[in-house]
Amino acid sequence: MTDASALVLFSGGQDSTTCLAWALDRFQNVETIGFDYGQQHRVELSVRGTILDAIRRDFPNWSYKLGDDHVFDLAVLRQVNEISGTSDLAISVQERGLQSTFVPGRNLVFQMFAALVAYRRGANHLVTGVCQADHAAYPDTRDDTMKAMQIALNLGMESRFIVHTPLMWIDKAETWLLAQTLGGSDLVALIIEETHTCFQGDRQTRHSWGRGCGICPACDLRAQGYQKFKASLIDEGTRI
Repeated sequence: MTDASALVLFSGGQDSTTCLAWALDRFQNVETIGFDYGQQHRVELSVRGTILDAIRRDFPNWSYKLGDDHVFDLAVLRQVNEISGTSDLAISVQERGLQSTFVPGRNLVFQMFAALVAYRRGANHLVTGVCQADHAAYPDTRDDTMKAMQIALNLGMESRFIVHTPLMWIDKAETWLLAQTLGGSDLVALIIEETHTCFQGDRQTRHSWGRGCGICPACDLRAQGYQKFKASLIDEGTRI
């Protein structure tokens, strides 16, 4: 394994695209991994290639670092989770205050498969866009969970993986700002036009912050963050 190589869990969303930029800014070799688990918003899988192509074409400082992309079929998650994240059920708040979009253990499974690929590809850095600052944070995206997963993966695979969570303690406005800092207005524009976050899979409705239904919790977080980010740039006299 090498400290120069990283594997990014890349869904095609705003957060994972920002994390991909973060990794490309730090490591010499970066590969990506995605999962098809029957998600209702599986349109995100179709935008992944567009985003990767754009990075290779428009970001020369990063393009030579970007390596292979890996996509795995995890349809088994749909079989064991009848929730709105993998079905057509309405999004709601359920017991313990968790949104019905919560797929129990999803991010734990993702981390395990990512570690398996990283092990074979000789990378010891795993980068994921999980975030505890979001008010809708799921248990398997929290800091304690990620630290525990790092320990478990290293013990179980006798490795020295490092799980990086660049967004763990920042809100959506700060995530937009991180993208601006890493890749300037070009990266912000790419995130607006091509990334997908909407739980409903809406790619037709266009907003200033991107495409989506504008109603679901994911769209609401993204929209509020963008408006706060935009206001902060205006206060600083920066154009976007």
